Amino acid sequence: MSVTTLPSRGVALRQPGWIARLLDYKPFLIVMCLAPAIGLLTVFLTYPLGLGVWLAFTDTTIGQRGIFIGLENFQYLLKDPLWWNAVFYSVFYTAIATIGKFALGFWLALLLNNHFPLKSLLRAIVLLPWIVPTVLSALAFWWIYDPQFSIISYLLVDVLHIRSTYIDFLGTPWPARFSLIAANIWRGIPFVAISLLAGLQTISPSLYEAAMLDGATAWQRFRYITLPMMMPILAIVMTFSIIFTFTDFQLVYAITRGGPVNSTHLLATLAFQRGIAGGELGEGAAIAVSMIPFLVFATLFSYFGLARRKWQQGEAND
Repeated sequence: MSVTTLPSRGVALRQPGWIARLLDYKPFLIVMCLAPAIGLLTVFLTYPLGLGVWLAFTDTTIGQRGIFIGLENFQYLLKDPLWWNAVFYSVFYTAIATIGKFALGFWLALLLNNHFPLKSLLRAIVLLPWIVPTVLSALAFWWIYDPQFSIISYLLVDVLHIRSTYIDFLGTPWPARFSLIAANIWRGIPFVAISLLAGLQTISPSLYEAAMLDGATAWQRFRYITLPMMMPILAIVMTFSIIFTFTDFQLVYAITRGGPVNSTHLLATLAFQRGIAGGELGEGAAIAVSMIPFLVFATLFSYFGLARRKWQQGEAND
């Protein structure tokens, strides 16, 4: 290894070797730090996704390797009324549940952003519906909606005497659909509330103080300060909420398993029923792949909505 001698003092300095120089190279360090995450995503995400897309174009069944059949699975789905019903309920379920979670979650975040005793404890309690395992939440709601032992029916019939008969929440299509939406909203509110609360914490109190000095009302402060400042995190949280809701499986399958008469099937539960329970892996994979355009649309909608908002804010600042 070469050395460099300083003429003034005669001190020999070692030049760094190629390993040290490589570790000092920033792009190499970035790649090395990301390599474990990239490897995990490749093994547990990219490969299953690619395999699922391939199976969607085959007639593979459980125990039998299929052959490539092109778009036949998708052509069959376009003629399948059950698939169209799952598409309708998936979109309806996602839209209503997302609106409910954001309305209640934003309201809860505004409340938790205030100063009051034991606010840290209450913020932790708010997270309970989100951190409880989904199956346990589903089991609790299954008992709440039970036609004979439902606490809601008991209150309406035996306590308040509003109804004369018990309610069969999960026995008819539309009550079952709205019952699942209510369960999803209850479970998703903490995620929205805590995420938006983190965004509210970044808004400077001086902005509100200046607005109050100018005579702005509470609604005006919310409209012209809170909402514009929250738009980036609103777009991100809404994107994740839409994805989580549209791909929901555990809650629906644990409570109704797609019933009654297949009225509460989401695309995720229908794909499981056809692919795993029914043994038609190719058809089930095609149903799962048909979810991708909806998810891509939701992601692009949120992304371009955020980009447009930033562009408008940039013009306003100019």
